[in-house]
Amino acid sequence: MRTILITGAGTGLGKELALHYGKSGHTILLTGRRLAPLQAVAEEITKSGGTAFCYQLDVSNLTQVQETIVEITNKHSICYLLNNAGAGCFGPLEELNYEEIHIAIQTNVLGTIYLTKELLPHLLLQKDPKIMNIISTAGQKGKINESVYVASKFAVRGFTESLQKELEGVVKVTATYMGGMDTPFWNETDHIKDKSRLKSPAEVAKTIAEQDEESSIQV
Repeated sequence: MRTILITGAGTGLGKELALHYGKSGHTILLTGRRLAPLQAVAEEITKSGGTAFCYQLDVSNLTQVQETIVEITNKHSICYLLNNAGAGCFGPLEELNYEEIHIAIQTNVLGTIYLTKELLPHLLLQKDPKIMNIISTAGQKGKINESVYVASKFAVRGFTESLQKELEGVVKVTATYMGGMDTPFWNETDHIKDKSRLKSPAEVAKTIAEQDEESSIQV
């Protein structure tokens, strides 16, 4: 069984991935900006007989990432990093404010890079280490009213594909592409008019887990 660190694990896909892997016997390290949702997920994992620990973490804050990774690696031997945390940014470019743009780039791109870079030396000491980056189909093609979000996901795709080459034979790196899901991600935007047509995060998490060892997953 693995010890898996999951970012953005309090809601949506991160929560469902944590529940799925946790109920499968893996030890789950739940991270996210808000502690209460993480604790609720940890309680659910524990009730099912699993093991989970919570760490409050904003991946876009480099100092916080560095300090938290030191704390975590002093207590746990992590062999699997699952970069799931993300921020949306939707609408015509001229209507986006710079704070939205900054948060999307800082969280999606730099957050993924920060955490991966800080944890990588630890991963390299483990047996069969693995990194999975949740990218979304926004990392594969341009979309109307998603210019900045797509740009951030294209960056994560490039980062992931480069790591696949750089770490080949040393760390398994997986790129995961999925479409929109019915999650709280869309609560503060009207970009998706009908969420009922979207897959549930539980469905997507199950598919991802089933294809866990692939280098690229399309959901």
